[in-house]
Amino acid sequence: MELFRIKNDIPFMSYGRLTTAISLVTFILAIFFLAHRGLNFGVDFTGGTVMEVNYPNAANLESVRSAVDSIGLKEATVQNFGSSHDVLIRLPVKAGLSVSQLSEQVKAALVKVDPTAEVRRVESVGAQVGEELYANGGLALFFVCVGIVLYLWLRFEWRFAVAAIIANMHDVVIILGFFAFFQWEFNLTVLAAILAVLGYSVNESVVVFDRVRENFRKMRKASVVQVIDNAITRTMSRTIITHTMTQTMVGSMLLFGGEVLHNFALALTIGILFGIYSSVLVACPIAMWLGVNRINLIGDTDKKEAESKGKGKKQEVIEPNPADFAN
Repeated sequence: MELFRIKNDIPFMSYGRLTTAISLVTFILAIFFLAHRGLNFGVDFTGGTVMEVNYPNAANLESVRSAVDSIGLKEATVQNFGSSHDVLIRLPVKAGLSVSQLSEQVKAALVKVDPTAEVRRVESVGAQVGEELYANGGLALFFVCVGIVLYLWLRFEWRFAVAAIIANMHDVVIILGFFAFFQWEFNLTVLAAILAVLGYSVNESVVVFDRVRENFRKMRKASVVQVIDNAITRTMSRTIITHTMTQTMVGSMLLFGGEVLHNFALALTIGILFGIYSSVLVACPIAMWLGVNRINLIGDTDKKEAESKGKGKKQEVIEPNPADFAN
């Protein structure tokens, strides 16, 4: 489906060095913020207690924070949860207190400030469980990357596999860099969004790479740059439609999904925007610089056909013509 058709190919590859330089700078900045500030891990990874408190009227977050601080929990985070009437309180692990004792202390402090406060939910994650989730999340990310490389290697060629995984890891590191720079909470929902971005971004790369392989068969006299530019230009309509519809859905979650889905949708939004950029302006230039060409993409049938034609031409040159000896 194409809503519009671009007549002339856009010379994307002529900007390859510029776009990859921009990507390299943003990648280095993301690494710097990750090393300097680190991720603000949520209770899912660090362990702790989550309390959901409801108020009949709009909650005063400052008074809630003051109440929590009064019992020595200055590292706790307080934020609205879905609506202005609901408050989510994240409490760190406190030595010497069980979950029930800690939640009772917080409840007493909140009721003292506002008797209408109602605790609706209390959840706890132990430190050991948090460490296991952190380790398992890292393993999940690693195996997804390995699976993507193997898939692209088998379907296309190793140069495309390397280019795609570099572009995908570029997206992941930049998402993590945003979360480190702004100190947004990193929890399991954000990890799920990163895994979703990996799959989403590689899908875009597969579409472009598939068109590149098809162009190598059709555009036999064209250069590698012309083939890649044509492939990207001819898939632009599909890219714009797909990403616009996806971002519309993600944007609705970001604006109306509440606190639970906010960081999830935020990570997806960053991943979608940089996924378009990396699939077109990072993966393709890297594949081109790695030496991708028609020879290493054509099938066995084309190779045999090319070899047979080459042999036929040699025979025409080497074999004598009987007419030359007629006299």
